[in-house]
Amino acid sequence: MIYPIVAFGDPVLKTPAKDISADVDALELKQLIADMYDTMYHARGVGLAAPQIGRSVRLFVIDSAPMLDDEDGEDEETTEAPSADENAPRTKP
Repeated sequence: MIYPIVAFGDPVLKTPAKDISADVDALELKQLIADMYDTMYHARGVGLAAPQIGRSVRLFVIDSAPMLDDEDGEDEETTEAPSADENAPRTKP
């Protein structure tokens, strides 16, 4: 099942999530996890927390494979952020 992702400002996103109780039905939890993966992939995401689908429990899923994939087998090239130049012209507000 693909759940709708709740919008920013939804109260479930502002409420501290609860721990998953020890007496939770294992099959129900497995189904929730599977549904969360389906929802995450449908939204083209790499991670999803239960509160994002309206469930106030401490549970999240993540797929790190997209972050590890490298088509040419080489590390990505990184660049440094430009440093502030003290001699750069300034504009007044």
